[in-house]
Amino acid sequence: MNHRELSVLMAGLLATSLVTGIVAADPPRPGTEGNGLTENESATLWSRDADNYITQEEYRQRYGEDRSAVHQVANGTDITFKRPPATAATWTRNDFEDLDAGGPDTSVHPPHADLEDGVFIEDAHTTIFAVQPSTRGHLESGETPLYIAPNGTMRGFVDYRVRVPNGSSSGNTTISWSLTEHEIEEVRLKKDGETIAERAGAHTPALDYQIEDDWSANLTLEAEISVRLKKTVRTDLGDRTDVDVTYRTETRNVSDSIAVEIYDLSAYPYYAEYPNGDAGVAIFQSRPWQGYTLTEDGEARVRGIWRFYTARNTNWDTLVRSNRTDSATVESDAIPVYVHAYPSRIGPRAEPVRDGPELIETWGTDRPSPVGTIGENINIDIVNQSYTTTYGVAVRAENVDREALHVAGIVRGVNASIVEPDAGSERQLRRSNLTVEVIQQNQSQATLRVELRDNQTGAPIALDDSRQYPIGGTTRNGYITVADQRVETNASGVAIVTIDEPGIYTARYHPGSWLGHDPAYVSDTATARWHPLGTIDGWFALVFEVGWQLLPFFVMFYAGKRLLRMLGPEDIFGQNP
Repeated sequence: MNHRELSVLMAGLLATSLVTGIVAADPPRPGTEGNGLTENESATLWSRDADNYITQEEYRQRYGEDRSAVHQVANGTDITFKRPPATAATWTRNDFEDLDAGGPDTSVHPPHADLEDGVFIEDAHTTIFAVQPSTRGHLESGETPLYIAPNGTMRGFVDYRVRVPNGSSSGNTTISWSLTEHEIEEVRLKKDGETIAERAGAHTPALDYQIEDDWSANLTLEAEISVRLKKTVRTDLGDRTDVDVTYRTETRNVSDSIAVEIYDLSAYPYYAEYPNGDAGVAIFQSRPWQGYTLTEDGEARVRGIWRFYTARNTNWDTLVRSNRTDSATVESDAIPVYVHAYPSRIGPRAEPVRDGPELIETWGTDRPSPVGTIGENINIDIVNQSYTTTYGVAVRAENVDREALHVAGIVRGVNASIVEPDAGSERQLRRSNLTVEVIQQNQSQATLRVELRDNQTGAPIALDDSRQYPIGGTTRNGYITVADQRVETNASGVAIVTIDEPGIYTARYHPGSWLGHDPAYVSDTATARWHPLGTIDGWFALVFEVGWQLLPFFVMFYAGKRLLRMLGPEDIFGQNP
């Protein structure tokens, strides 16, 4: 973040703090916990905090220390990113170590946990803590898929408490119970019912997984809990005591599931060379993706509509500690943080901005704004109206290093495999030749003949603007504008235009994208001039019109002269004294 961006953000802090939503639980103060992040890095995590801005002086008085500039900005607004940051996974991995179970008499669980009871096992649960690397996508209302990397780690929390029956006494018989053994025997990770990872039982299991050749899945974290109790029956027979010892066991499976999208990215490139030597490149991918670089040094790059922020999972703000007689809610020591992707009002960008690649086209699916999925206390530049997902982005640049082409996804660490399209990736891009001439005219209108041909072969270029898809197909879209009209050429490459106002007319060819045409063409212009005086009929009409307009003046002039001759000057002006 440069100084200018920082100053702009600082200027809006006070105003931002006035319009934030419902106050949420405060996340850990940046720099107060050793979670593998610097103060600046941890300050950017909490996009779901209340953004109640306080001044540097107030902060110093409250905490007895100064804060960094980034921390100050994050105190009053939320910070977004061009690419998915690693901070969320780093924080989550380290904070997960602070999650502690409650022991055999106490079950610890988040409020949203699905608790199960058995005979001796109570308040048992397995709850997914986090799956990372991952990104929660905000596509539209009701559609917020969790994209996970094909290789990652599932973290969960397992706990329970053991209900040991009370002892009893009746007559000369006394019954007592004691806990002899309890454990989490095994933890398994399943994909659509099939086990893909397992490990020995633990309250805080972390299971590495690898998923290949799959689009979406239902992941289930399952734990097997077992307890063993000893029942002792003592019978007083007077001269002796009869002791009967038996053991009771119980096993219970508890689980938690989450729907995910396996983010295994493949990108399809298309290339073209402009007549002046510039290079064109377009990348298509059927899922949201971040962008791509064009050169080995990474300086020339383009990114789509997606930007990122990080926010905690508020389900873990508190934990419930329950025992046999009571339960209490306590503040959680472990808070998972996720990366979120959203469509930004900034839109697609090519960088460097001034002298970098030229963004020539984007395409995707039209969707309504997902602003309703963001939730309270998040201040970001999300689109507030319908938008087009940038599944495809095309640019024009002076240099493109195809060997260094690097396509990055919206999930951290997931880069696309470059796949050659079935129809080939090369597109011919030629010059077009546009001409326009006046072929018929009179004093009120003229007819223009517009012709479009291939400058290399002379073949006519016929246009059809009805095609809706950017890649493939046999028809050619595009159009020509002239005299505020939009026209298309026929099979002979010709269009006829009628004009009724004199002037200079410039025709311009707007070619369809080179992504869907082979060969494709670059734009061209041509000019024609028309004026009614350019014909004999026009001159005759002009003389007739002028004469007709001046006729009353000629009549008055002639009448005046006749009057002077009839009366003489002395009759009009009188005699001299």
